[in-house]
Order: sequence, then structure tokens, then C-alpha cells
Amino acid sequence: MSKYFNRLAEALGCSSPPPPPQRTVFVNHKKTPDSEEYVQQKFPTNRITTSKYTVWNFLPKNLFEQFRRIANFYFLIVGLIQLVIDSPVSPWTTLLPLVFVISVTAVKQAYEDWLRHRADNEVNNRPTQVIRDGKLKDVRSQDIKVGDFVRVIKNQELPADMVMISSYDPEGQCLITTANLDGETNLKIFNCLSDTALLQTEESLDILVASIECEQPQPDLYKFVGRMNIYNQGPEPKVKSLGAENVLLRGARLKNTPYVYGCVIYTGNETKMALNSKQKGHKISIIESSMNDCLIFCLCWLVVQSCLCTGLYYWFENTDERKNMWYLEVANSGAAGVVENILSFLVLFSYIIPISLYVTLELQKFCASMFFPWDIDIYDELIDEPAKANTSDLIEMLGQVEILFSDKTGTLTENDMIFRQCSIDGKRYVESEGALEPMDTTDDGRAFISPDDKKQMGDFMEALALCHVVHVSKKVKGNDKGNKTEIDGPKKSVDSAHLDYQASSPDEKALVEAASRNGVIFKGSTQDYMDVILNGSDRRYTLQHVLEFDSSRKRMSVIVKTPEGKILMLCKGAETAILPRCKSGNKNDAIDHINLYAVEGLRTLCIAHRYLSQEQFDEFDGKLRDARTALQNREEKLAAAFDFVEKDLHLLGATGIEDKLQDGVGETIQKMRQAGIRIWVLTGDKQETAVNISHSCGHFQRGMSEMYLVGQESSEQCLDTLQDLKMKITEDTVPKHALVVDGMSLSYAINEHVELFRRICEACNAVLCCRMTPLQKAEVVRMMKKADSKPMTCAIGDGANDVSMIQEAHLGIGIMGKEGRQAVRSSDYAFGRFRFLQKALLVHGHWFYIRVTTLVQYFFYKNFAMITPQFIYCFYNAFSQQTLYHPFLLTFYNVLFTSLPIFIFGIFEKNLNAKALMNYPQLYHDITQNYNMRWWQYCYSICLGLYHALCFFFGVKLLFGDDVSLLPYMQQYGIWIFGTICMTICVMVVNLKLCYETRHWDGIWIFSMALTIVGYFVLLMIYSGIFWYGFMDTFDMYWIIFKMLESPTFWLGMIIIIAICVIPDFVYKSVLYFFFPERSSAAQYHGLVHGYTAGDTELVPVSHDTELMPVHQFKPETTA
Repeated sequence: MSKYFNRLAEALGCSSPPPPPQRTVFVNHKKTPDSEEYVQQKFPTNRITTSKYTVWNFLPKNLFEQFRRIANFYFLIVGLIQLVIDSPVSPWTTLLPLVFVISVTAVKQAYEDWLRHRADNEVNNRPTQVIRDGKLKDVRSQDIKVGDFVRVIKNQELPADMVMISSYDPEGQCLITTANLDGETNLKIFNCLSDTALLQTEESLDILVASIECEQPQPDLYKFVGRMNIYNQGPEPKVKSLGAENVLLRGARLKNTPYVYGCVIYTGNETKMALNSKQKGHKISIIESSMNDCLIFCLCWLVVQSCLCTGLYYWFENTDERKNMWYLEVANSGAAGVVENILSFLVLFSYIIPISLYVTLELQKFCASMFFPWDIDIYDELIDEPAKANTSDLIEMLGQVEILFSDKTGTLTENDMIFRQCSIDGKRYVESEGALEPMDTTDDGRAFISPDDKKQMGDFMEALALCHVVHVSKKVKGNDKGNKTEIDGPKKSVDSAHLDYQASSPDEKALVEAASRNGVIFKGSTQDYMDVILNGSDRRYTLQHVLEFDSSRKRMSVIVKTPEGKILMLCKGAETAILPRCKSGNKNDAIDHINLYAVEGLRTLCIAHRYLSQEQFDEFDGKLRDARTALQNREEKLAAAFDFVEKDLHLLGATGIEDKLQDGVGETIQKMRQAGIRIWVLTGDKQETAVNISHSCGHFQRGMSEMYLVGQESSEQCLDTLQDLKMKITEDTVPKHALVVDGMSLSYAINEHVELFRRICEACNAVLCCRMTPLQKAEVVRMMKKADSKPMTCAIGDGANDVSMIQEAHLGIGIMGKEGRQAVRSSDYAFGRFRFLQKALLVHGHWFYIRVTTLVQYFFYKNFAMITPQFIYCFYNAFSQQTLYHPFLLTFYNVLFTSLPIFIFGIFEKNLNAKALMNYPQLYHDITQNYNMRWWQYCYSICLGLYHALCFFFGVKLLFGDDVSLLPYMQQYGIWIFGTICMTICVMVVNLKLCYETRHWDGIWIFSMALTIVGYFVLLMIYSGIFWYGFMDTFDMYWIIFKMLESPTFWLGMIIIIAICVIPDFVYKSVLYFFFPERSSAAQYHGLVHGYTAGDTELVPVSHDTELMPVHQFKPETTA
């Protein structure tokens, strides 16, 4: 049935039919001889729209989004009820604050969207050159169409995704930087097809008749499947395969190339840049979840109050006392009357819900998150990058991390590879002063290299110099200022010291540089050949094929034809991917050497080669050509072709490359552990390398019992090992355990024994997972998120392979490393170095969490304190729904009278200074597991609000007792003065409470407090001192504030009531502070007894094992 509705919707134009699996693009909009076979697909325009609203839909769309929030929708319903029923208070008391909150949020979102509109217009109106009717024309970027020829000049940003047709370079190459897409700043070489490389003028391009068949748009930046059909040479097309190296993506920038021509294939929101700009999945803060629970409690409390008062109202109707109250309206005992009374009481008590909580919290988080990139301590001078906050919604989660999942390469290490050692034909060599020296020496201590060893070394270095996709730039002085760069191509005389190798992989660059230092210099390459200098003579190798690296094969190969005419395949990759495919070579010694390198913490690769006969090459070439031109299942066909040729290898040797630890990694891990954060290292490296790095960085400590879940070949074997590990943990006398898991064993453990595996991991102090895929990293994070204890997880990484775990964790942190910026773009927060994690979590996380939780609890406290006197007043007014407070006071209580100080508190509060938090990581552990939002603390805030409400009401009632006049001339006060006095004392008390909750008093906070208190009285004077005709009902409040303030009894009573309210809470906190202190209290006390404030206290560092003691025992270690 659904398919008929879909067809009807398509016929009516309500929906479009699904696109075909691939698209056909006619180059330059010219039909091909077989164009009748294709139904031309409609393509979108090149206009980019990142804005959320338009002038026409802003109001309805923004209101819909805002009223999806529980509190906003609640107050909208309350306001509508007040308009419908005979409300006890004016509808303005609800609608005016609601309009203010909605307006503030709408203005903020409108400004943000206006910025997006402005950026969109700048991009869409950017001038671009296209070929139309054989001539070059200037058009706006948004007017580019699929199939257009576009001319891009040097330093210009590409306006759409396009297949490269030709460039200024006769070899058909150009230099592109993709920093806007993935953050990689190194220059990348892109190529056009050799058949179109010479079409470098508008006239020659205009005669091209071709079509491009390719996949529909998908977001992978590094994948493209397509082919070009060229018809210029006859009716039968010449089919050429297209890959990612032939496609120039929108957002990339042309560098060091005068111009390129390309044919547009994806436009507008179908470009890869636009597809990667979509918002990632929404993460919910733990505070937001707790706050929703509190709101639900308040709603339930509100319903209970309303129903209770309604029941008492009807009970009171039948009492004798009620019969004497002739001035009260007779109750309607019908169902409609009951409902109306319940709604009236619900409106009367509705202010128990803090209407401004959401907008205040949102603005506070937004402003506070600006301090994160402004922190000079987490600014990376090496890359000139400050920290980055991609979201402000999760800012308090920085203070709640319990498990940290960390990548290794580029996160714990520098990702700056240095060639150190190698194994060639079973002999170990070490690089010393730029030359290889054998580690085995003769009896007299001299290094001896035989002629056969030299030949083996030459073959090994030849493989390093040829098996790669590195490009070469040579800096030569130009006529203008600075230098210009020549890329690849033939170079007659080359000094290796002046060559700059550029590679996307630091490993490849290190290997090519090592070969250059040892006499095999890679000069450059084109699409057809590679030039090297071997033993002082130039050699040109004809490039046949490059078999690209992929994570499933874990190897790459290059096939060349040597100057002697032999076909040589060079292969390098992980030992697990190379050694099983080798049929000759010294494999046993190589394995021993690889294990030694891994123990030393070096990254290892195996190098091998194979000579192919012409028949073998021709057969492979046919398989590869068919696979590369296939539009369906191209990856599977390529894998089969690669597997056909990458076998029967001869092992040349192995390399050992050092990736140094970043500065401060050991100290950071130590402090994270002191803060109660368990650390997992998830890496794709081999087991020995990963274990060595874990020891060197302090992830694995001395005294830890190391356990291994590796090499499991079946589910049953994995289960037996897990049970043995569980027994060992139970019976072992060693208190600390470390677990090592490899990727294959992990798949068995997670898929079939997840509960047992999780319990074992929770019992370990450190976990190391090696040989992992990106998907497995995310699975491990997901597994721990589902643990019974519900720990807060954080994932940190620097590469594209870390994106999945960064997005899976509660909090994702990206490292601005050398593997691109995919991790940074997908993260919630990002910075340049792993050691910055100390300041981000221990300091900013602590501050943000304290600020946010205090703000949330304060809002609920102050609303309970304000509205509960209204509930008590119902017992004295026959439940007649008479309001205690004037509507003016109700309207501005949350918006003006109590909002500014807590907002400033939420931005600038520092309960401890940064040095104290850095020196005592244990303080971080004290706030985890949402410590400040536990139910008993929330209940204390509510009970305190109820106690203060009792003091407000009955304290003021005592002043009015027995009709005693509070004025010198015996004039009596009325109901509005009674309510105004209650409100005045409430405003004073709730603001005063914030004063002794604050630890960091600065000028801004003091000014905000003074402005609030003075502003309260000034506003009351303005409101009650003027007749506001036509605006609300102000005559009841006329001159009331002046009458109230001239009474000495009022001032005395206010001081006494404030003292009664504040003293119990102050005494309670003092007892906790001095006799039952937490560690944060001890740190604060240390600052106070030395005459410091929380803003400038500098605690003396203590040893790693020192615990913070109670206040009366607190004697930190001092230095000499």
C-alpha cells in the first residue's frame, strides 16, 4: 500500500523519486552518442545554505523549537489558563517573563543565524570563471551547474566538487591544500587523466565530448568511485577510471599552480564539504538530566499543592466559620468548578518552576565557554592554535570524567617519526650520524659490511625510496620576495639537503628521508615515472601502478619497471600483513628483530619485493583495470586484484621508527590517576610497541600485575582465558592490575562474553587495547557506558580513526595533531597537546561543574523560598486564591531581582584557584558522579527554601500581630505592604545566601550584587511613586514603598528575620567546614589561614601519595 502513496506523492510533486545508484554527468553539457539511454537527473544548485531560518519562517520555527522545552511550554499553558479562567493573578505575571525569556533566546539565535546568512552570501556571490559557449565567463558561485567547466586560479578556493580535467602543468598535476576540509596543512598532489591533460585552452576544452559516471554524493572525503567515457576518438568510448586523486573538493585551495580546469560533478549541499558539515549527534549533559528530574519533582509538588488547597477550599465551605464570611464568593461544587479551582491554584503556585533557569543556564554556559579558548596555559605555541570549544552544552562534563579513552599515536606521542634502526637480511643496523652501521661487530670491535651486505642494503634502500606516495618540493630563489616551490618532475642536479619531502603519513616521510641519507635519493615523480639517485647515478623507473594503502590490507605496493626493463613490485606494511605472504628471506631473524624493536617502543614495518614476469603483470593489469572502472563493488574487486599480485614475496627486512612521547604525558597520566580517572589506551599498534609505550608514559606502573587477553582463536578459548583472569584478580595479592587485549580477542570478548569482560576491566587500574580498528574503539567505549555504575566517559584522539570513539563517548576531545583535523571537527573540545588535559579537566572542569550545579540548585531554592509564603497564606485567606504578592513583584522576581548575581557567579566563580586544583588532583575526584546534584543536596536546598519561606511569612506576620501600627502616626499597613515586605526580605536573603556561597569576590560580582539590591528598591520607588495609567493595576501599590521604608520597625524586623534565616545555614556550613571537612574545604582553609583568598591562593605542592587531611590536621608539606 505504501508504494502507491509514494507514487501518488511523486505525481503530485510532494516528494521526489529516489535517485539512481549512480549519476551520469555530461561534460560541458554536451550530449554523447549514447545519451538517449540516460534520463538526466535533476541536480541542485550550487547555493550553500547553512542558515537555519528565513525572514518568513523565523517566528514560527523559533517559537516551535523554544516551546519544545518543558519549562517554556509549561508557562505558556499557565498563561493561557490565566487568560481563560478568572485568574487570581494577572496574566502578565506569567506572560511578561515568558516573553522576556523567549525574546532573549530568539534575539541570540537570530543574531547567530544572521551571521550564517552573511557568511552564506559571501560564499554564494563569490566570482567564478566558467566556460560557456566556448568562452570564459564570470558568474557567481551559486550559478555553477553540474557539468560546467570551471577555471580555478592560484590561491582560489574551489567552488564545487569537480573532476580535474587539466592544469598549467603539462603532466596534469596540481597542488591542493585541504585544511578547510580535514585540517591537513601539507600540500597534496592531484592528477588529471593523461587523455585530457593537454586540453589547456577554452577552445580545446570546448571540443571535448565525454561523460562522467560516478556514485551519488557521500561524505567520505577520501573515497570516490567513477569513470570517464571519452568519445572524441570514435563512436565507442574510451573508458578511464577515476579515483579520489582525480577529484578536487569544494573548500580546498589551489596552491603553487597557476590554474586548473575541472568538470563539476557535485554542487551545493551535495558536495562532500556540505555533507561533512552536518551536525553530529546530540549529547545530553548529566546536569540537564538531573535538572529535568528536579523539574518533574517540582511539577508533582505543584499538582499536590493545587489539589490539596482545592480540597481544603471545599472543606472550608462547609464550616461554620465560612458562613460568617458573606463577602466571599459561593463555591461552585460542580466538576467545572473543581477543575477551575485546581487550575487557579496551579496558576497561583506556578512560580515554583524557575522560568528563567533555561535562558540563564544557556547564557552562562555560552559566556563561560569563551574562557576556554582564552586560557593562555592551553594555547599551543608550536602550531599557533588556542583551545577550541565546539559546544557549550557539555562544559560541566569536563568535571565529571571517570574513564579516559586515549589514542596513542599523535595523542600520547608526537607523531613525528624518526628512523632509528632496521633489519636487513637478518642483520641489525642502527643509524648513526646519518649512516647505517651494523650492530654486530668483529672481534676487534670494528663494524664489518661485506659486499653481499652492501647489495642487500642497496635493495632495501631502493625499496624505501620507491615504495611510497611522497612528493618532493625544492626551494629555489625567485625574482620576488621569498622563495617559490617546484614540485616533482625532473631535476637535473639535486642536493638532498634542499629537498622537502611532503607526505600525508609521517612514517613514509621518515623512510624516504632515511633512504636519502643513505645514498638513495628520491628526486621526484610524475604520473609516468619516478627518479632516484642510486650510487651517484640517476635512475628513472617507469611507474606502472600504485596499490594504495588501506586499513584492511595494512600494506601498500608500488609496481615499477626498472631501467633494465624488469618489472618490480615493492611492498611494505605491518608484519602481520607482509610475513605470511613471503616465501623467501630471513623471516625468523626478522621476527626476532621486530619484537626487539617493539620492546624498545619503535614502530615497525616490513619491506619486501617481487619480480613479475610480463605475463604475470599483464594478467594483473587486466584484473586491476576492470576493478578500477567498475561502478559496483569496486572495493571488493580491487581487494581481489591486490591479493592476486601481493604474494610470493621476498622479505628484504624491517624498519624501526621512533615516535617520541609528548612532553608532560607521564605527569598528566599520573595526575589523572590521582584524580580517580581510569585510563584506557586504544591503539592500532602491535602489542609489544603499545605495552612499551604504556610503561614509558606511566600508564602501566611498577607493581601492577599485567594480565593478557591476546591471541584468542575461538570464543571458547576466550571464555576460558577470561575466567582464569577473573580468578587471578580474586586470588592475587597484588592490589593493582593491568590488562592487555588485542583486536581479535576483543571481538570475541565483546560479542559473546561482554558482561564477564566488563567486570574484569572494571577491576583493572589500567587497560591497553592494541591492534584495534576504529569501530572497535567505539565498541569499547559503548561497552563501558553501559556498565552498572554508569561512568562518565571521555575519548581523546587526533586522527580520523578516533572519530568514532570521540562521538560515542559522553565527552569527546580532539588533539590538533598531524593526522588532520577530523577528530577536532568531531569533538566537543579540542587543544594542541595531551598535557593540556590537566588544566582542561582539573581546573576548568572543576570550576564549570561547581558553577553550573550551584546555579541550578540556587534557582530551585530561591523559587521555593519565594512562592511557599503564598501557599501558607492560603490557610489565612479561606483558600480564596488571593495573591500575597503584587503582580509587579511576581513578574520581575526571576527576571530582574535575583538573576544578575547568580549569572555573574556562573561565569566568574572560582571556589579554588588553578594552582590548588593542579597541585591536588584528588579534589577532582570529590565532584565526580554528579556529586553536587545528589538527591540529599537537592532536598537540602528545597528544605532551606521552605525554612526561609516560613521565616518570611511568620516573621512578617509577627510584625503585624494584634493590629499593631508600624508607623509613628498609627496608620495601618495593608495586604500589599505585607506581601511587599515578604518579597523584600526574600530578595535580600536569597542574594545574601549567594554572598556566603561565593569564594571568589571580584569587582564585577560585587557590582552585580550592589546593582541588584539598589535596583530592587529603585524599581519599586519608580513603580509605586508614579500613576502608570493604562499599564497594569498600579493604584494598589501607590506610595507603598515609601511608607514601608519610613518605618523603623520594618528595618529592625527585616534585620532580625534575615539573621534568623541566615544563621542556621551559616552555622551548618561552618560545622561541616571545620569538623567534617571535605578535601576542598581543607584547601580553602589553607588559603584563609595564610591570608589568601580563593582567587590567589597558591598551595605548596605535595608528593603524589599525600592525601589532603581534615582542616584541624591540615599541614601540607613545605619545600626547603
